[in-house]
Amino acid sequence: MSEETQSAEESERWLVIKGRRWRRTDPALPEELVAALKSHLGRGRSGVGAGKKSGDADRVAASRRRVGLAKTGLGERGPYWWQLPEAERIAAAKEVLVELDALDATDESASQ
Repeated sequence: MSEETQSAEESERWLVIKGRRWRRTDPALPEELVAALKSHLGRGRSGVGAGKKSGDADRVAASRRRVGLAKTGLGERGPYWWQLPEAERIAAAKEVLVELDALDATDESASQ
C-alpha cells in the first residue's frame, strides 16, 4: 500500500484537532441513523452541562451514559468500525438507537 493510499485511508478513519486524533463517524451508516444518534449525542452533552451546573450527579451520570451510547453507535467508541463487516456495524448502530430511544421512554415515565 502506498503512503498516499494509506494517508487517505487514515484521514477517513481519524480526525486530528490540535494534534489529538479522534475517531470519525462510520461513513457506512445511513444518514437518518447518524442524524438520530447525533440528536441523542447532543441531548446527552447538554444534559451533562446542565447536570454539572445544577450539581445533579445522577443527571450527569445518565447523560454521560447517553453520550457514550451515542458515540458507540456512531462508531466513535468501541471496536474500530473499519475492522467489522458493514452489515454488522449498521445492525449494532440500530440496536444502540433502540436502547437510546428506550431511555427517552424511561425518562418520560419517570417525570409523570
